[in-house]
Amino acid sequence: MSLPWPTFTTWNRIQEPDRAAVSEILAELLAHGALIGETGRDRELYLLAREYQRELGEYLAPLHLELLPDPDRPIFQLRPVPGDCGLMARFNKAETLLVLTLWRMYHDARMENVVASVVVTTNEIWEKLRLYFENIAPPTEAQLREMLGKLRGRRLVRLQWHEDPACFGESQVEILHTLPRVIPFESADSWQQQADLYQAPADAATETTRAEEEA
Repeated sequence: MSLPWPTFTTWNRIQEPDRAAVSEILAELLAHGALIGETGRDRELYLLAREYQRELGEYLAPLHLELLPDPDRPIFQLRPVPGDCGLMARFNKAETLLVLTLWRMYHDARMENVVASVVVTTNEIWEKLRLYFENIAPPTEAQLREMLGKLRGRRLVRLQWHEDPACFGESQVEILHTLPRVIPFESADSWQQQADLYQAPADAATETTRAEEEA
């Protein structure tokens, strides 16, 4: 059973043949925080989202969600308005350290070379976690796999697990352009200030944090 189409004026401008796809776009944005229109059906939805960007933005505004296009890539991403939006993603301490590590790896790679994508191995991530947060025990393989899977669900990374489970460390992780918007540091110095908060002894560190994810 289909629910009735909204009757407010803005959405009546959406042509009837496009309505099912617009519903797909909203479902993708609200479920994952981003629409990445590189290939296939995602590309079709992205192009349609560009056509109806105004309508989508006005629909999401009462939820205190801002729809952000990427000027250089086929990406639409949601940004919750801090303090107003109830759709804030909670990361525990271990997940926060992983996101901070990926941000720094992405930043350093982009500063060294203008690259289309940043792809690293899980071994490299683990080593950077040890380097950046030397006072904190790094995650186990199972924990790292689980956390990366969560980030994949939020459209922050792409994963290519190694076919041999014994070679998990050689699995490839592509850090997507959506991740820097989750924690939009202006520079490595501002990143370092945040990272330093987690160098304190465990009993003094905050166990949970709230990240401004694109819903």
